Parts: sequence; C-alpha cells; structure tokens
Amino acid sequence: MIPVPGYEGRRVAVFGLGRSGITAARALKAGGAIPVLWDDGVSGRLQAQAEGFVVEDLTTADWSGFAALVLSPGAPLTHPKPHWTVDKAREAGVPVVGDIELFARALDALPQGRRPKVVAITGTNGKSTTTALIGWVLQQAGLTVYVGGNIGIGVLALPEPTPGAVYVIEVSSYQLDLTTRFAPDVAILTNVSPDHLDRHGGMEGYVAAKRRIFQAQGPEDVALVGIDEEWGQGIVRDLASRVLTISSAHPGESRDPVLSSGHDAGDQRAAASHPPERPQDWVPAFAGMSGIEVRSTSIESDGAILADLSAARSLPGRHNAQNAAFAYAAARALGVSHEAAVKGLLTFPGLAHRMEAVGHIGPVRFINDSKATNADAARQALSAYPKVFWIAGGKPKDGGIDDLTDLFPRVTKAYLIGEAAQAFAHTLGDTPHVISRTMDAAVAAAAADAQAAGGDQIVLLSPACASFDQFPDFEARGEAFRAAVLNLGAIPETAR
Repeated sequence: MIPVPGYEGRRVAVFGLGRSGITAARALKAGGAIPVLWDDGVSGRLQAQAEGFVVEDLTTADWSGFAALVLSPGAPLTHPKPHWTVDKAREAGVPVVGDIELFARALDALPQGRRPKVVAITGTNGKSTTTALIGWVLQQAGLTVYVGGNIGIGVLALPEPTPGAVYVIEVSSYQLDLTTRFAPDVAILTNVSPDHLDRHGGMEGYVAAKRRIFQAQGPEDVALVGIDEEWGQGIVRDLASRVLTISSAHPGESRDPVLSSGHDAGDQRAAASHPPERPQDWVPAFAGMSGIEVRSTSIESDGAILADLSAARSLPGRHNAQNAAFAYAAARALGVSHEAAVKGLLTFPGLAHRMEAVGHIGPVRFINDSKATNADAARQALSAYPKVFWIAGGKPKDGGIDDLTDLFPRVTKAYLIGEAAQAFAHTLGDTPHVISRTMDAAVAAAAADAQAAGGDQIVLLSPACASFDQFPDFEARGEAFRAAVLNLGAIPETAR
C-alpha cells in the first residue's frame, strides 16, 4: 500500500466503496487522515465498518469539515449531471479528487532521490495490453516494476515506492478527470475514438479528459502520442513535454509521424520531413527518429525495422504492433537497451480476453477478444484475420457496427448475441448471419460451421458491445466463451 500524506488529522470524504474507493480509504488512513466513507450500497458500507472505518451518511454530513472528497471513478463528475456528492463538495469549497491524484500527491511528498519513475497509459483502445506489455518488457529487462491502476490492482494498493522502481499505470478518462498534479515521466495516449460520450458531454469533453494525462508534464518528461486520428494530431501540437509520435497508417496514407521537442510541433507533414531541432537533453534512444511507424508485423522508424513481430504469437495484427511500438518507446525512454526491449516484446505471453487464443478443434482456432467493447476495438480484431466466423453483440454502443461495413467481406458468418442482435442483423444485411442470442448457442453454431468449412478457420469473439446485458463485465463474458469452447472438446491453446 502507498500511504497518502497531506491530510493528517483531517476528515476526508470517500464516496464509492468499490476497489478504488476502499483502497483510497486505506491509503488515506495509513497517511494519517480520518477517512469518512459512504456508499449507496449496503454491502460496501458493511465492509467499511468491518474494517473499522468511520461510515457516515454524506447526504446529511457537515461538508465544511472535509479537506477533500475522494470520488469513485464510477460516479459522474460533470455529465450527464454531477453526482450529488460533487454538488455538496463544490457548495462547501471542498476539492474533488480521485485515486490517481492521491497517488501523484504521495509521490510528490517523497524526497527527490526516493521518487520512482511513472509510466501512464490511456487511450480508447489498447491501453490494457500496452500497460501489461510495458510492465513485461521492463521486468524482463531487470527493473523493479509495479503494474496497476485501471488494470488489475488499484494504484494505491501497489507496494510502497522504492528508489529505482517503475510504476506502470493504466488510467481511464474517468480517473484523469479527477487529476491536477499527475505528471508521469512517460505519458502515453494510444488512440482516441468516440466512447463514454455521455460521461464527458460529447467528444470534446472526452478528448479533453484524455489530454489531461499530459497536463502536468514538464519539458523533461516524455509524451508518446498516437496520431492516427485527428484528435491525437491536435493534442500533439501544443504539449510541453518531449514528444515521439506513433503512426499505424497504412502505406499510401498521409498520416506522417511527427517528432517534436515539445515546444512547437508545427505542421505535421513538414515536421515529418524536417524534424525540429531536439533539445540537448533529448532522449538518447530516440536520436535520429522522426517517429515510429507501425506495419502489420513490424515497427519501423524512417524505413529501418526496429522489431520484427512476426514471431510474437501474442501480438497478432496491426493494432498489437501499435501496442508494441508504444512499449518499445517507453522502455527505451527509461534506458532499456534496444536488444532487451525487442526480446521483451517477442516473449510477451499476452492478456486474457484480448485477442487470446483459448483453444482449437483440429485446424479451427477460437479467439477470445471479449475486451472489444466498441466497434473500433472490434475493427482491430477483424482486421487481423482474412476470414472469420464472428460472434458479436451485447449491450450496444452508439453507432453499433455501422463503421465496420468495409470489413464485412471478411466475415464468413456472424453469430449475434444479446440486446444488439436485431440491430446488428439489420446492419449486416446480406452478410451471412444468425441470431444465436446466447454465448453457448453462438459458440456451438460457429464451431460446427467452421469445422464444416474445412481447413484453417478462426472463430472470433469480438463483440463490439458492452457486456452488461448478459454478463457482469467483459471478463465474465470472455470466461463464458472459454467455457463454451472447452465444453465442445477443444484442446486448450497452451497444450499445443
């Protein structure tokens, strides 16, 4: 646990007692604060009482006595409307913070020589894989690494800082909205596409939240920015940190990489051809680079191959090559050698529910990409294979799969589940499909059709939807897919 100083002897309101909330309360208490906890659910309050915390109804509390409100990322800060605790905090002049901000303040309180390095990753898609991949590469290079945040362990539940350690932290837009001082040594924005728009009041608010990962960085810090979308291209122009851009544009496209000293990126195309002069303290590993370009099975810079990923079984597809580019750049920025960084990429074991090969029946392979909760994420999976038997559906996001029509020729047949089934069927039109409704039925039908087709085939779960209509979360959905596959007699992939 990372104790949070700065609130010694003062009352701090904590609303929302899920993983991040209860962890924040423990960290505040360890730092000398008096956390006052509340949750709308009885179970959360009972757990807090069992741990000896003060549990007090914040609807009737005296807010003038609170030093801060620690808000769960699940509670809205601004949209669709502020949570009632936010209204009360603002009326009383109480600052509203989150667990990532508390983490930043804990590190700020350390003497300079004891402060660890921090790598922070955000983005609409790919952030969890990139986070895990960076953690793996750094660990394989011999560094002391702690991985957490929006992935796995809550950030404040990670071990206390030690000199030379590196924290690799995944941060969501909800968490970033609650930060002011968070200044990672290496900040990463993988990509931006429409998501969570109801919580941010539209695309402008969502992009602004993502941009906050760079807000407190100084000129000595490093920003790694994906510029495949216009929003990333706009963000990169005015950052104060040292910037290296990552482009996964296909050959012939005009998305040129940009390298900036962080003071004035200028016109992208001109900067790609004539990179601005770098400051004297520019990252040595990036010397001579005008950015990193992503190909389907490699990452390159100025035509030179940095890493051939064709042997990296856990990183299939261009989107995973993009994740690898960010991991390579982050490792190199922290002083890892080229050879060690590439070795780490090639040995990465992969993450569950993210393009995860779960088993095979003869030449038919089953791929679990349950983490694809929107169309843009599903696009990455569909693009990785020439032909698929596609299982899709769930609780739909805005736009459904309308943006995927160019990939429908890759779909041999689709098997539709959940609330989105009828709408997806309409969008698919003449593309062969069936409404299976449940995961078990979809897996059974897809497996039978794939085996009947003969030869090497892929059954792909990449739902392009949230899971909450049928499952508690995407992990449970992925596990249901795995169980259905194994119940058909599939051999687990690890047994190959």
